[in-house]
Amino acid sequence: MSDTTGNKHKAEEKAGAEPEAEVMAEAAADAAALDDGLDARLVVEHGASFRLDVTLTARPGDVVALLGPNGAGKTTALRALAGLVPLTAGHLRLDAVELDRTPPEERPIGVVFQDYLLFPHLSALDNVAFGPRCHGAGKAAARAEAAEWLARMDLAAYASARPRRLSGGQAQRVALARALAVRPRLLLLDEPLAALDARTRLDVRARLRRHLADFAAVAVLVTHDPLDAMVLADHLVAIEDGRVVQQGAPTDVARHPRTDYIARLVGLNLYRGRARGHTVDLDGGPAITVADDLAGPVCVAFPPSAVTLHRDRPTGSSARNLWRCAVAGLETHADQVRAELTGELDLAADLTTTAAAELDLHPGATVWAAVKATQTHAYPA
Repeated sequence: MSDTTGNKHKAEEKAGAEPEAEVMAEAAADAAALDDGLDARLVVEHGASFRLDVTLTARPGDVVALLGPNGAGKTTALRALAGLVPLTAGHLRLDAVELDRTPPEERPIGVVFQDYLLFPHLSALDNVAFGPRCHGAGKAAARAEAAEWLARMDLAAYASARPRRLSGGQAQRVALARALAVRPRLLLLDEPLAALDARTRLDVRARLRRHLADFAAVAVLVTHDPLDAMVLADHLVAIEDGRVVQQGAPTDVARHPRTDYIARLVGLNLYRGRARGHTVDLDGGPAITVADDLAGPVCVAFPPSAVTLHRDRPTGSSARNLWRCAVAGLETHADQVRAELTGELDLAADLTTTAAAELDLHPGATVWAAVKATQTHAYPA
């Protein structure tokens, strides 16, 4: 073989090896990436009355929201992640490090509690510096770090203020700065906006979203507010009776609720039944005509705003779905009225206060509820 031919073969071998090496390098990087973030199965038993069994996984940069009714287990899950509640079984790994038996104070975790729990005798600066001091930083270095975090939170002017002089929104940001100052690999937020009034909540939610967008590790948020979850989280995990009943991207969960709790949370009427084409025979109820052509077990959802109400049975209506109902209750929100209806089908309807007055709606009144098939959404159960 000539040198020229040999060199050619070597070049071809090298060229063929480079893509393979690149693939191997990418695979190694992917495997390493799997070790980053949160990998947990949280099993906690409280006697014979309650068992939490929840699996959570997240990558660095992810914000996961735990949603659920009171007593569902979401706060227990958060406390288990923090090490404040021991696991009965399961595992807890953060960046491939087992934390099951690691004391709370040694976990690379920051926590923002619902009531913030700021030290009342310390200034905002020293509250934030507390974490770095506990991790071995000197007083000057810890306070310098704290000053930087307060500046990021637009609170530099309040460094010397004690908690009682701070507004609710300011206290929340100090608590967040204190949690972030230890540079956690997992940030836990327990109802972080619950203590705020509606006006402050709007501003703080926007600020919190910006800070979470810049957070390079995993954040887990517990909330009962669907708007907080939709705005702040990348992934929703709905918990009921200690187990996960639905999870996914916020838009997917909102569009395809699978439990009554989630449907109420996102403001939809939800039913289950069996589809045969465009007709769904609802479980324990009437048939409903839908826009989707499906077969087998399905869920059917539509918003209360899709429901039109009539005091007399409408004639010539284009709505394919019509039910005779009674008004069970009325609730006013600004210029909207939500009517809770029972009868052939239990459902909620939204209408303006003017329309409610024109219909003379009151508890016990008989109405006809109509929904167009095009305003329904059916999907496999």
